[in-house]
Amino acid sequence: MFESLTDKMTGVFRTLAGTAKISESNVEEAARQVRLALLEADVSLAVVKGFVERVKNEALGEKVLNAVKPGEQFVKIVHDELVALLGGERDGVRWQETAPTIVMLCGLQGAGKTTAAGKLARRWQAEGKKPLLVAADVQRPAAIEQLKILGAQINAPVHFQAGGNPVAICREALAVARENNHDVIILDTAGRLHVDDALMTELENIASATNPAEILFICDAMIGQSAVDTALEFKKRLALTGAVMTKLDSDARGGAALSLRALTGVGIKYVSVGEKLDAIEEFHPDRMAGRILGMGDVVSLVEKAQQVIDERDAEKMRERLEKNEFTLEDFQKQLAQIKKLGSIKELLKLVPGIGGKIAGLDIDEGRFRKIEAIIQSMTVEERRHPEILGHNRLRRIALGSGHRDAKGEPFVKPVRELLDMFGKMRKMIGKMGKMGLFSAAGASADLLKNDGENGDAPVEMSGMPPIPGMRRALGQSKHAGTKATRDVKKERKKEKARKKHRR
Repeated sequence: MFESLTDKMTGVFRTLAGTAKISESNVEEAARQVRLALLEADVSLAVVKGFVERVKNEALGEKVLNAVKPGEQFVKIVHDELVALLGGERDGVRWQETAPTIVMLCGLQGAGKTTAAGKLARRWQAEGKKPLLVAADVQRPAAIEQLKILGAQINAPVHFQAGGNPVAICREALAVARENNHDVIILDTAGRLHVDDALMTELENIASATNPAEILFICDAMIGQSAVDTALEFKKRLALTGAVMTKLDSDARGGAALSLRALTGVGIKYVSVGEKLDAIEEFHPDRMAGRILGMGDVVSLVEKAQQVIDERDAEKMRERLEKNEFTLEDFQKQLAQIKKLGSIKELLKLVPGIGGKIAGLDIDEGRFRKIEAIIQSMTVEERRHPEILGHNRLRRIALGSGHRDAKGEPFVKPVRELLDMFGKMRKMIGKMGKMGLFSAAGASADLLKNDGENGDAPVEMSGMPPIPGMRRALGQSKHAGTKATRDVKKERKKEKARKKHRR
């Protein structure tokens, strides 16, 4: 998401980075480029005009510090204005003190309301809530069946009545929720055009009968400014309290997300970023602004890790790393955790300093699957003691992992490469342990619990060692690496110098 806008924004900042100071002329040029970038991202013209004017006034105002580089000044100004444009503070769900909290979903046909209902239910389950899904869409064929399938996947009950009246179905759901102690009800209403007066009246009747705490407009990011226009029309008939932006991962421009709050006053509460039921995130204006400007989003990255990494497992892994007992079996577990975190490309977008450069990276995620296949083709003993692998074992592993040459013979080169990289990694881990570099990792569990108040402090995830082949998969040079790797190299040079001096 926002790939096009991020690429153009970072280009603007690179241009300013070479200037000695901020002046009216270079600010004017930078503002012109920002204006073009926003317009090409399908942001509303009225929004763009106001945004650019505020940026120019701020850049040439008294708040600019002479001690700061021009590029950094401009980035900070644009970032702050983007945060304000996106709503400023995180707009959370209005949970009712007396359960159940009723959340009503509405929007156009095909916007993704039913899928959004399933995603929200799953997310709120993870937060300790007990949702009840309500199939209030009796217009679309198979809508009820789709919601039932989604409910079964997350083990959430679905209240439905084939061919019934949507208002009556929603009213009955209240009684069902109270009887079964559900603390949140999600009303999945039928998609409709705002010009269809009969169906819009039906939405008004549902809202009147259930008095929902939240009326969320499901906004399809793919239809651009039309989504904003539709939200305005829905707002005339309903008291919208927020929006869920769907299909944002498929929209490289993101103009609707940047225009919605400014033009409608309706804040985005969640964004859908994939097809799976866990592919939904809370919308934080400051974090999203950072992603748009290529700054990454380390807090969201830590939150993703928190959902996957068990603190006790992480502590055990740290101890094994310190003792240099890391095996291919352990590495297989790490790969499984990384897969749970999602796409490598999407994760790297959250890393500060890398987010804005993803477009130029050729990331071969299939390589990680091949590595996993090779490890899975080994016996438990071979994973724990790879030194026992001889020629015949290598041939068997190559066949088991699907590596054959043109003649159908076992192709052992990928297996040997993995073992070679793993051997080098183990040596590096051993030296890192001696240098005490894993001691800082012990604090990562505490870091996962905080509210991201560490600012730009680097985040270390315990039990997450460097991945063999990562550089090749990311298309990086042989000199690329983590800070820990650079520290090891520095230590090696110092040791060589000491030995040379002793001679």
